[in-house]
Amino acid sequence: MVRIRQYSFLIYCIVVLIIVSASGCSDNSQQNVNTSGEASVFEGKELTPISEQRNNGIKGTQYIDQETYELSIYGMVDTPVNLSYDQLLAYPSVSRFVRMDCVEGWGFDAKWTGVTLNTLFNETGVNSNATTVIFYSADGYSTSLELDYLVDNDIMLAYELNDITLPADRGFPLQLVAEDKYGYKWAKWITGIEVTGEPYKGYWESVGYSNNADVGGPAFER
Repeated sequence: MVRIRQYSFLIYCIVVLIIVSASGCSDNSQQNVNTSGEASVFEGKELTPISEQRNNGIKGTQYIDQETYELSIYGMVDTPVNLSYDQLLAYPSVSRFVRMDCVEGWGFDAKWTGVTLNTLFNETGVNSNATTVIFYSADGYSTSLELDYLVDNDIMLAYELNDITLPADRGFPLQLVAEDKYGYKWAKWITGIEVTGEPYKGYWESVGYSNNADVGGPAFER
């Protein structure tokens, strides 16, 4: 019985290592981005230059046409909407210093500017029975977070990074700034937001990553 348990644990560890190595968190590739005017300090805190920020993605960089882009918000909302890039920019914006931490143990500090989900949900309305928000990306990626977490923490969708328009490899036009959550919750290239009353496991969560993803907590379900 002891040997069986030891063998099972060994298999679990091997699977975890394979998942981590395939996660893409350690991709250092950067596109040629004009970073003239990039902020280096915000609120007295030093920012990690975009050129030094590590990155991830399941299918490489996605290139989205600003002119034809639309963000769809639907599901358990009173008024589904399709918002253009210019419409998103027209909403009141916020800027924050937030650190992004990867499950592999590295991270970076940045200034993020964008529109809060509370602002958008005020526009659409949200059903009182809703509990979960799913984020869909242009590359087929998806992840979810609890509605209460998004609302209580006034979580934003960023379209600027260190005062630079979000580069394509960083998620243009929108990256979710999931404060205090591991990087796989920070969806990029967001095209759809679904509000639902059911739990949901996204791309990495469905193969073992923790659906809570709290920084400092366990990275994997057991």
